[in-house]
Parts: sequence; structure tokens; C-alpha cells
Amino acid sequence: MHVLAQEELRIDAGAVDYLLLALYFVFVLGIGYLARRSVSSSLDFFLSGRSLPAWVTGLAFIAANLGAVEIMGMSANGAEYGMPTMHYFWVGAVPAMLFLGIVMMPFYYGSKVRSVPEFMLRRFGKPAHLVNGLSFALAQLLIAGINLFLLATVVNLLLGWPLWLSIILAAVIVLAYTGLGGLSAAIYNEVLQFFVIVAALLPLTIVGLTKVGGWQGLVSKMSAAGNANELSAWPGSELTGFANNALSAAGIVFGLGFVLAFGYWTTNFVEVQRAMASKSMSAAQRTPIIGAFPKLLIPFVVIIPGMIAAVSVQEMTRFKQTGEGNVDYNDALLLMMRDLLPNGILGIAIAGLLASFMAGMAANLSSFNTVFTYDIWQSYVVKDRPDEYYLSIGRWITVGATAAAVGTAFIAAGYSNLMDYLQSLFSLFNAPLFATFILGMFWKRMTPTAGWLGLVMGTVASLAVFVLSNVGVIELPGQGASFLGAGAAFVVDIVVSIAVSMVTRPKADAELVGLVYSLTPKATRTASTTGEDAGWYRRPGILAGIVLVITIVLNIIFA
Repeated sequence: MHVLAQEELRIDAGAVDYLLLALYFVFVLGIGYLARRSVSSSLDFFLSGRSLPAWVTGLAFIAANLGAVEIMGMSANGAEYGMPTMHYFWVGAVPAMLFLGIVMMPFYYGSKVRSVPEFMLRRFGKPAHLVNGLSFALAQLLIAGINLFLLATVVNLLLGWPLWLSIILAAVIVLAYTGLGGLSAAIYNEVLQFFVIVAALLPLTIVGLTKVGGWQGLVSKMSAAGNANELSAWPGSELTGFANNALSAAGIVFGLGFVLAFGYWTTNFVEVQRAMASKSMSAAQRTPIIGAFPKLLIPFVVIIPGMIAAVSVQEMTRFKQTGEGNVDYNDALLLMMRDLLPNGILGIAIAGLLASFMAGMAANLSSFNTVFTYDIWQSYVVKDRPDEYYLSIGRWITVGATAAAVGTAFIAAGYSNLMDYLQSLFSLFNAPLFATFILGMFWKRMTPTAGWLGLVMGTVASLAVFVLSNVGVIELPGQGASFLGAGAAFVVDIVVSIAVSMVTRPKADAELVGLVYSLTPKATRTASTTGEDAGWYRRPGILAGIVLVITIVLNIIFA
């Protein structure tokens, strides 16, 4: 990847912009300091004492995902692939978020587990628990590196500091408030960051569309550049790499919409942790559903600017046509900010970018320290210590994880489109976990041995696709290799799990109550509709139905 400190990419921020940034950081660190006063136990640090209202956890749920990759990566995808990128939201996110709220959260919240790996421990035993804990921890360090790298590039552009120094500075900022206040600091900052991000991206989208003559002007410019096929979301061949339209649509629906999306949103503790911090079952179920409403609209302020950059920014247009130049797709949003935003508005936009990167990295750190402390350290290294000991370990491991993320940030620096890298990680870590999880939840015959063996073999299958695609044996442009790897991981995991389950001993039914759908009483799986959870607008099923209808309409409009 190019070095972003080149003069032609410098963002010319003024005094007012730096003042706005300084005020933003005062708020961020202040929230961390205030949250620290409410942390007296490990449950407070890792799960906010399970005391937060649904609107807070719902916004934090979506803000935790609104990190560097969501902002810069989806803008890069918009510049490279156009409207098919919408599938990452309307096919590859919202349906899975609704499934998490309606079906999965009752099991997570009702069982009172502190993490997704702990749920795996109760369902499948220690081997599956350890495999899941280690793989999740590794994934979070790699993804945190992506957020940290992009956060550092903005610092680099503003101050002209070397990239390595920018990475260290960015890491210290995030560590400061996450280490102080734990999950509460991360969540309340994520709510603040959500509004800052929207305030930053909405003006950029409006100014960008005005520059190209509105939506029709963008359509005309893309058609004139020979990119008319990027104006329709379906069949999305540019994104998947499949020349056959039917295969492309199948890859999007199965590989992205089912395996990758459900694997990420329903089993990724980064997201689930926010819902588990809610104060009631109903609030926990509503958390991802509330988050789904802004998730429907976010693509308009992250993908559209990327599309505009591809036809209106000279350096990006040249790179898209020839693959040459000192920029790449990851720079789409930065180039738009450089060319279109005046001082003052530029400061808000920069704060929005920094907010998105810090939200993503803080989410990675807060989920990593929970899983490492509870599921690795407490379970297998040092057992039966007082709660204060594990609270201390949680804070120190946050420091260690931040240092490790500095190293993984340089891995991310090698990709011209970070979504390619991220989807590869999801196919490796999330797709096999989802297969194990969903089969174990709905099939009580699945055994503990099948739990860990299916997980390992599914990961190996995805890794094989990743290696073969990188050495050229499998040639799929775009992100088709990730979709194929996710599908392979899911299928192999399911087949191995079923085969192994048929020749090994399952757990007794009494051990699976609350962990398997058919053995869990319906009342336990249903949110309360009385007291503070009363009212149709607080019913998870009704809210999910509204979101689903809007999702279908959007897919039809932009087909």
C-alpha cells in the first residue's frame, strides 16, 4: 500500500478544525474517567453490570460495527464495485441482526453467560470452548489492527507524522478510555461516536451529490465511464467475481447473506456483548433490532461517497481505470473530504472518521479482554481467584492487546481494499463457528466431540480456499473467494459435526435445558411485555417485522 503522507493527500485542516478535534477528545477521555467510577467488579468492567437501556445498547451495537472497515472499507467498496456493496447491509447484516434479536438473544441473555465462548462451554464442553476462545481472541487482534491502521492514517494526514508514530499515538488514545472504564466507557463513547459519525458523513454525501449533479448526474457520469453495471445491486457479479448471474446471486444469498452474515452477527461477541449489557430480556432482544434501523440507512452515507469519488476525483478515476497512481480505493473518503469540505465542517468530518475508528477498535478491545480473562485465563491458566484479581487482569490484558494491535496494523497496511482482508478473516473465524452454533442449538443430538472437531475442520476448509486463492489455483476476483471460503467452512463443519455426532455420545437432555431450542421452555425464550417493557413499540417481533418490510422494499428499489 502507498504511504499516505504524500503532499497531494494532505488534509489541510485549520485552527477551528483542530479545536473541534480537541473538544471531541476531551469528551471521549472524560467519559472514560466518569465510567471508571462505576466499575467495582469484573461484571461492571466487562458487561456494564447488565444495567443499560435498550436505546443505549442499540446505538452502541451499531456503532461498534461502524468502525474503520465500515466507513473506509465500504467507501472503498463503493468506489470499486458500486451499488452491489449495498448487499453487505441489506442482505449481509439486517436479516441476521433480526434473527439474533428474536431467536438467539434469549439463549445468550437467559443463560446469564458472560461471553459467546462461555455459551460454547456449556453446550459442548472445554475443547470447543478453548478452540472458540483462542480463535476469537486472534480474530479480534487482527481486526483491531485494521481499525488502528486507518485511525493512524488520519493522524498521519493531519500532522504529517511517520505512520509508525501515528499508530502508537492512536493506540494510546483508545487504550486510555477503554482501560479506564471498561465496557461502559466503550458503550457510552460508541453512542457519542454514532452521532458524530452521522454528522460527519451526511454533509459529505450531500455536497458530493451536489457536485456531480444529484443522483441522475452520478448515474450519467458512471454510465459515461463505462460503469453502468455498478448502478444495480443485483446480480452483483463485480462484487462476487462470478460471471454467471445465477451463481453470483447464490453466492450473495448463501455465502454473504447466510453464512458470513449470520456467522458474524449472531456469534461475534463484539456485537453480542452490547446486547448482553442490557437490563432486561426485552431490552436485550431489542438491541440488535434497534440497531437495524440505522443500519438500513448507513450505506447511503458510506457507499455513495465512494461512488462519487470514483467519477469525480481525478486520482481515484485514474486508479480505477488503470490501477496506477499514488492512491487506492481505501483513500476514497479522504479524497472527498480533501476536495469538498471547508474548514469547520472538515473538523467535524475528521472527528467522525476518528470516532468510527476508535469505536471499532474499542469494541475489539472490550470483547477481547472479556474473552481472554473469563474464557482463557480464568478457565485454564489461573482459577479460583478473587474477583478483584480478574478485574486487574482485564485491565492489563487490554494494554497487551493494544500493543499486539500495533503489530497487526502493519498486516492491514498491505491491502489496497481492506474489505478483502476483513471478509477473509470472517470466512476463517465466523463461518465455522456459526455452523457449529446453529446446529448445536437446534439439534440436541450433536455431541461435545462434534462441537470442537467440526469447528476445527470448518476452519481448515476455509483456510484451504484462502491459500488456494492466494496462490492462483482458485481465481475469483472481488470478494468471491471469501464467499466461497465461508460456504466451504459451513458445509464441511455441518457434515463433520453430523458424522461425528452419530458415533459419539451426546449430553443428557437435562444438561441442555436453556441451551437447545426444543428443550428450552417457551416462556424463557419470550421477552416480557409488561412493566417498563410494555407497549407495541417495545415488542421485538413487531419492530423486527417493520425492519424486514423496509429491507425488502429497499432491495426492490435498487435491484
